[in-house]
Amino acid sequence: MARQPIHSMISALPTLPALLEHANTAPPSRGFHWLQGFLVVFAGCAHAVSMAWPWSFGLPAGQPVWWLQLLAMMMFTAQLDGCRSFKRAAWLGELFGTAMLCSTFWWLYISMHNYGGLAAPLTLLAVFLLAAALALYYAIAAGLFALLAPRLRVPRALVFAALWLMAELARVQIFTGFPWGEGGYAHVDGWARQLAEWVGVHGLTFLAAFAAAWLAMALRAQRTAWVMATAIVAASVVLARWPADGVGVAGQGRSTPAMGVTLLQGNIPQDQKFESGTGIATALRWYGEQLQAARTPLVVAPETAIPLLPQQLPAPYWTALTDRFASGQQAALIGLPLGNTTSGYANSVIGLKPAAPGAARSEPYRYDKHHLVPFGEFVPPGFRWFIDMMNIPLGDFSRGAVGQVSFEWQGQRLAPNICYEDLFGEELGARFADPARAPTVFVNVSNIAWFGNTVAIDQHLHISRMRALEFDRPMIRATNTGATVIINHRGQVTHSLPPHTRGALVGEVVGRTGITPYAQWVSRYGLWPLWGLCLALVALALVFRRR
Repeated sequence: MARQPIHSMISALPTLPALLEHANTAPPSRGFHWLQGFLVVFAGCAHAVSMAWPWSFGLPAGQPVWWLQLLAMMMFTAQLDGCRSFKRAAWLGELFGTAMLCSTFWWLYISMHNYGGLAAPLTLLAVFLLAAALALYYAIAAGLFALLAPRLRVPRALVFAALWLMAELARVQIFTGFPWGEGGYAHVDGWARQLAEWVGVHGLTFLAAFAAAWLAMALRAQRTAWVMATAIVAASVVLARWPADGVGVAGQGRSTPAMGVTLLQGNIPQDQKFESGTGIATALRWYGEQLQAARTPLVVAPETAIPLLPQQLPAPYWTALTDRFASGQQAALIGLPLGNTTSGYANSVIGLKPAAPGAARSEPYRYDKHHLVPFGEFVPPGFRWFIDMMNIPLGDFSRGAVGQVSFEWQGQRLAPNICYEDLFGEELGARFADPARAPTVFVNVSNIAWFGNTVAIDQHLHISRMRALEFDRPMIRATNTGATVIINHRGQVTHSLPPHTRGALVGEVVGRTGITPYAQWVSRYGLWPLWGLCLALVALALVFRRR
């Protein structure tokens, strides 16, 4: 048998575009479907990893990887592009979405099994079913794309991006919403971060989906368009390295005087946090000592730092706490539950500060959490049986209003949000409807101890950083186990505490005034402009397809 030259053997190997093309044009054999499913599942897992790199090798641990998110979307779109069957495309969308979401919020297992006591098999099933249910939005989007794609005169990548964004918006708004792991968050340090103050994270999701789809389709088509697409990627890398202060809010943003802050991180173990003999006693003692000892103008304690209602506290404790901030030049924001059996209970933040000169003792400020966590802070209809299977020390809370007033102190308007409320930028944006009352600083108080020492801490940190970019506002975060940080108005972490340590972070925060374009339109119209844009693009595609 004659030997073939090595260059002939190499030339016989399939190119990447040819492989992508073969993935959708090969006969529907059983083996090929397995390979296509594997590629889609792998892409979904890669998308999840792009939110926050979970390992300590290769890349900085905990950092978002914007190019990996684009690559994951390219892999998925390449498999979807040649598909002309609604059913098959929907299955691909379901596979991708389920793999992506399971790999994104797998840490829900810890809260339900380790702390809730739910049996391991049932917990795994619950996480899988939640991911599969949310992935139905992606399945519908993929199926509709398969129906619309043939004979389109509107760029297919544009139609795909519109359908994909509508799937993400559905995940934001339907059944109270749970948009954790949306693609735009991977770009908080990436190529399009400068656009966040104009279009928000959902706009970045749209742009990333469009760019990934265009690249994938160009590669599959084996046209010279891939050269232009590569040039766009190169330009994106340049933009990603552009100085963070290179773009402002059209010159409107102004800094306020710096204010010293102390952010408390108690690191109370979650399995002890609500136990009277251990966690409650530790929390009352440590937070009480830190609140008394702090010397900065503002002290912030995390969500349920005081794990009891005020009326359940020893009388000297609550009196000493309120007296501590009744005079002087210091104020405090403290997370604790409030309410009674008559008016209901709320997950709240209370603000204590001295009264104005010549005025009587000021009433405490109160913020009640609006966006409650399903199965933890409220019971969805028909799911009481599921809650009864777990031992979670929370129940049905009352909702606070959207756009509650800020806590005013030393020239700053401090806007609290609790736990994953900072995931819903359109709700935070409601506070910017009146520019004269718009916040100058966001304050997040959280307890992520429910999810252990996992990537959930880093994912949540990047969500807060995205809010800072969107609104051109700093975000200070006081948490039980991390990430306790100070984020400036450009989304950069300037001060931080190591996670899962007990300590007080002391630093300065510089507030901001001015309204970003994103804050202007989202405070007035919510997410309706994005829905309108996507529906208009799909309608345009339908019109051109019919012609």
